[in-house]
Amino acid sequence: MPLKIVEISEKGVDIDEIEQLLFGGAKVAVSSKLKDKVTKSFHFLQEFSVDKVIYGVNTGFGPMAQYHIKDEEINQLQYNIIRSHSVGAGPPIEPVYVKSAMIDRLCTFAQGYSGIHPALIQTLIDFINFDINPYVPSHGSVGASGDLVQLAHIALVLIGEGEVFYNGKLHPTADVMKQTGIEPFKLHIREGLALTNGTSMMTGVGLVNLILARKLLHHALVASAMMNEIAQSYDDFLAPELNGVKRHNGQVETAAFMREWLKDSELLRNRKKELYNGTKASHFKQKVQPYYSLRCVPQVLGPVWDTVKIAQQVIIDELNSVSDNPIVDCSSGNIYHGGNFHGDYISFEMDKLKIAVTKMIMLMERQLNYLMHDKVNEILPPFVNLGTLGLNYGMQAMQFTATSTTAENQTLSYPMYLHSIPNNNDNQDIVSMGTNSALLAKTVIENGFQVMAIHYMAIVQAIDCLQAAEKLSPKSQEIYHEIRSFFPTFVDDKPRYKDINRIVEYLKTKSIVS
Repeated sequence: MPLKIVEISEKGVDIDEIEQLLFGGAKVAVSSKLKDKVTKSFHFLQEFSVDKVIYGVNTGFGPMAQYHIKDEEINQLQYNIIRSHSVGAGPPIEPVYVKSAMIDRLCTFAQGYSGIHPALIQTLIDFINFDINPYVPSHGSVGASGDLVQLAHIALVLIGEGEVFYNGKLHPTADVMKQTGIEPFKLHIREGLALTNGTSMMTGVGLVNLILARKLLHHALVASAMMNEIAQSYDDFLAPELNGVKRHNGQVETAAFMREWLKDSELLRNRKKELYNGTKASHFKQKVQPYYSLRCVPQVLGPVWDTVKIAQQVIIDELNSVSDNPIVDCSSGNIYHGGNFHGDYISFEMDKLKIAVTKMIMLMERQLNYLMHDKVNEILPPFVNLGTLGLNYGMQAMQFTATSTTAENQTLSYPMYLHSIPNNNDNQDIVSMGTNSALLAKTVIENGFQVMAIHYMAIVQAIDCLQAAEKLSPKSQEIYHEIRSFFPTFVDDKPRYKDINRIVEYLKTKSIVS
């Protein structure tokens, strides 16, 4: 099978292409038309800046912009911003998120509004395609003037300095460049500022967050469908007539997804047949209406569905935008100074996304509690314990982990978007904190997969306890058998943390249909 190439062109890049680049082994390229635009932009900036004051070309940066730079020092200025700003702290950001940030920076540069030398395009392509990922500390960005500190760490390796992750290990950049035949990029009149000035780190993290959040939402919908099978719910909570009178697309789509998923299930009950038949019973063993965590799934996950869709549009728009300053516009023959590096769009969406994911995981935790609590479900032993009550403990302790992790998400979901703190001699007097927002959302999503894994463990245990596998819908049966292929039914008490990790990996890597 030929290797897939994702070409950056004037039409932009979509989320499925980003997923192919990050997780599907695809390589990146830039169209010849865009490469020509980049070359034209570089030469235009060279000519235009000869007798004019251009920020970051012949001036200092930030509050130092009031100082003019001598012609013979212009090149050194570009190295200085990279080296002086490579001052991040904290644990490194995982390589896939950094690779995503490099792809975003490539998308910005490829549009031909940054005045960079065209060779920088190829250097970025080489790093991405060789899967060489810079060491980038997690702390440093305030998200306005872009992600200066973290992007400086990326820039540092492009000029042959700093450290990179390659083949799973951390190496000096120079060694890996020598090994792969990549030449360190030599800065010209603007590349230092262009590399550090933009929203690429927060957008890169945001792209990975989005891919994983879409998967989490899919798994939450599937888990909710299987939960209603286990509870043998009445099917009308998903009826199009019911959900259609609530004019929210997410609710309608969620209900439609679950209806399709549960098609041909033998476990859902039909209200018309059982309760609209003139029955005179004084007590009903089956709940007439189940708990909200089962019955209100379209109403709870509908807003999450809508939030993920909106976040996708905003993040992809940012990916295909130019988050640089100043903007080198050959078509109008001018250079414009402004604030396209400001990350409020990403910061706001990451906060909304993490709130949505947290609410989704709260729903999963409540569904898990339904399975754990025999007095609530009235059909399962305590903690889905398939062993000897008192001697064995089933999933009792795993519920502790899920509850604790859900609680952490609730605390982490305070909006970072509102945490602007002026700095940089008050030049940056209102900032986005976009990378902090994206990294917090990343943690919330990672936590979400852990809770989701425990929930799926309980679901398949419950199905075995009820001997209901053959009555599930065909799609639910498929999920059940996939999980059981590497996580067998258990009765005895053993450490299960590796099982949790295996199911997390399964959930993250399983292909889903958008």
